[in-house]
Amino acid sequence: MKNLSDILYKTGILQVLGPVDKPVSSVVSDSRHAAPGSLFAAIRGLTTDGHRHIAQAMQQGATSVLCEELPPQQNPDVTFVRVKDSASALAMAAANFYDHPTKKFKLIGVTGTNGKTTIANLLCSLFQQLGYPCGLISTVGIMIGNRREDTSHTTPDPVTLNGLFHDMAAAGCEYAFMEVSSHAMVQKRVEGLHFAGGVFTNLTHDHLDYHGGFREYLLAKKAFFDALPASAFCLTNLDDRNGLVMQQNTRAEKKSYSLRAMADYRGRVLESSLEGLQMLIGNHEVWCRLVGRFNAYNILAAYATGHLLGLQEEELLQTLSRLEAAEGRFDHFRLDSGAIAIVDYAHTPDALENVLKTIQDLRRGNERIITVVGCGGNRDKAKRPLMASIAAGYSDKVVLTSDNPRMEEPEAIVEDMKAGIDPTGMRKTLSIINRREAIHAACAMAGKNDILLVAGKGHEKYQEIKGVRHPFDDKQILLEA
Repeated sequence: MKNLSDILYKTGILQVLGPVDKPVSSVVSDSRHAAPGSLFAAIRGLTTDGHRHIAQAMQQGATSVLCEELPPQQNPDVTFVRVKDSASALAMAAANFYDHPTKKFKLIGVTGTNGKTTIANLLCSLFQQLGYPCGLISTVGIMIGNRREDTSHTTPDPVTLNGLFHDMAAAGCEYAFMEVSSHAMVQKRVEGLHFAGGVFTNLTHDHLDYHGGFREYLLAKKAFFDALPASAFCLTNLDDRNGLVMQQNTRAEKKSYSLRAMADYRGRVLESSLEGLQMLIGNHEVWCRLVGRFNAYNILAAYATGHLLGLQEEELLQTLSRLEAAEGRFDHFRLDSGAIAIVDYAHTPDALENVLKTIQDLRRGNERIITVVGCGGNRDKAKRPLMASIAAGYSDKVVLTSDNPRMEEPEAIVEDMKAGIDPTGMRKTLSIINRREAIHAACAMAGKNDILLVAGKGHEKYQEIKGVRHPFDDKQILLEA
């Protein structure tokens, strides 16, 4: 247990009603998780306001409340702490409660539209293979030393985050790598964490429904680098026009990587095939198992980060050559029919175009490209026609289907996608709403050596329909078919 007065350090207190010299058993932002001795933080969210649930938290035993507005009725046994921003205060309170675990190892954050998962996973595998105990927080899972856990968010809430980092410190981790989403920045989830470095990948169309526009999306990413301390490094991709923007106001040491421009870390693709990439990094040639030019950026970013963290060139290059892509990232295999199947998480226009361009470059003859793709429900609608247009532009056959329709009707999502396909593209496009049937149909179309891409879900083992997650694995469905 920690004392409330210690937990409130740097939370931006405006007013306190009640004693602060009292023990706190846990910090929570979900009233359903409140228990005797809890500090409950009332957070204003998109769909609910935690201030409405203060009474429930107290009924379940919460003895302290962080809030922006005091409730009309106060319990004399409960301490109320009014703050300017309860989301920011929660993040700092969580870090205080867990005794700032990110000060006990080197934490690296990776942000951008595409490549976050691959880079974070590459870095974790790289350092693990070199004998360093590591932690990982990514879209495809969480690692605490050698223990793996599932995750439901790219960047968890601050209480969960600090709890995970506390476990990593207890497990003796020397490094931790995490994806930092734009949602996490806006919602103050990473405030109070101590980063040794940050990596920027790229910025393309995504989450504009949440942020309201591209500039707001850019500023959410930039805020991560603005907050880095002077002791950290800021590593950005110079081949993305926003790379320099990310460095404008950072106090961190500025470093860069590029495949096309002069940079601190330079690379070049010498050969690309389904077996991997032959690259020149600095003055050294290296063979890597990851496929596609877009992965050359991910490899170069991982190399640069490792070097900035003190690893030697030779051990870096030798270890990188043994690493494989994260689950569901250009995961390719041959089907019984002789066709090549690829499962990829590509769920943005830029990511889908990168994957399809890579497939085009890998063609050696008359192989047809067959693409199965959908778009998620209750998310950025503007990218739906773009996704369909890209699929039709690079494919010989397209099957539009459902992704995670969530609370929307999948037929309506597919109609939104069709709006981006011209009459010529429509002649090679099918709509099969049931995703399993769509994958089976695409397999039936694919002949020997054809290339079949199933995009959008990658590593996910579920399909979310009307609030229920049903078991679903694209790769398993392909193997069945």
